[in-house]
Amino acid sequence: MADDARAIPETSDDLHAAIEARSRDGVPSFFKLEAQLPLDGRTNIPMATSANMWVVLKTYASGGENELHAHPNEDHTFVILQGAARFYGPKGEEKIIGAGEGVLLPRGTFYWFQTVSKEPMVLLRVGSSSADGDRFERIDSEGATITGDDPRNKKRTLVMSDRWYGRG
Repeated sequence: MADDARAIPETSDDLHAAIEARSRDGVPSFFKLEAQLPLDGRTNIPMATSANMWVVLKTYASGGENELHAHPNEDHTFVILQGAARFYGPKGEEKIIGAGEGVLLPRGTFYWFQTVSKEPMVLLRVGSSSADGDRFERIDSEGATITGDDPRNKKRTLVMSDRWYGRG
């Protein structure tokens, strides 16, 4: 897995292709939660996938964030493994969650979050297709399609540290 963890998808299309390429149905998929930590920016590292579910290890530098969006065809959950994040809902909902805590977002739920810890945040994201349509579709608050690497989604240039999560 260490070699796979170094191959960090750079765009949303790269991430979706990596998820599709790792898809395995009818056999177990074993993985190790291991990722190089960023000094700036964020990473998405596919761990295991099937036709209807995918597991991605995500890292965010301190201060990392995204923009209000929803996934209309996917239920997903985040579990914080290291650090902390403040999650926001569309009607002023707000909650800080830290290591060992998570949130479940049913399809179509608008949200955004930002890292609030000084250390890089590491979270496990598990998604599952819940409707017909593009399982990776993401929409903004106006209903327009937006990719995870769109500048409106606050993507920053990735700068890696020499530190790792999961190695030891």
